[in-house]
Amino acid sequence: MSEDTEYTPRMRTKYAKESIPALMKRFGYTNHMQVPRLQKIVVNMGLGEAVSNPKLVDAAVAELISITGQKPVVTRAKKAIATFKLRQGMPIGAMVTLRRERMWEFLDRLVTLALPRVRDFRGTSSKAFDGAGNYTLGLKEQIVFPEIDFDKVEKIKGMNITFVTTAGTDEECRELLANLGMPFRS
Repeated sequence: MSEDTEYTPRMRTKYAKESIPALMKRFGYTNHMQVPRLQKIVVNMGLGEAVSNPKLVDAAVAELISITGQKPVVTRAKKAIATFKLRQGMPIGAMVTLRRERMWEFLDRLVTLALPRVRDFRGTSSKAFDGAGNYTLGLKEQIVFPEIDFDKVEKIKGMNITFVTTAGTDEECRELLANLGMPFRS
């Protein structure tokens, strides 16, 4: 792709052309700047077993890079918990914060490719809103993403995906995500 051609992700175009007018009509906004928008998507992989097997963190980092296209931050334990053999500063997870083009691309792949591949999928929960217009989705296995090579996976790991929006209420957030193609359970 040459430098002078502008690339716009498909989801961003869908948001601009379909979601903004639909949300303005639904909630009676007078200005398109009032319409809630997606600020960032945070993908977090917590690895409790990393205490006994530190190589799991490296595998999780590699998988998150292939899923999101961005290098994750390794999260570390804030305090020591003796019963879990956890010391302060030990790596126990990895997380990525996606914004702009990468965020729209990830949302597109999540909704069109990954979620339909989840076993016994009947839609995402409509109870996972936090009251401030954000939504968190939990996936039990990382192999639903087509970028993950199933043969190279040592251990099935779950992840949390948090959608941070500018919506003030859960209803606005739900409507925004539904317009962008999030398959909520009815």
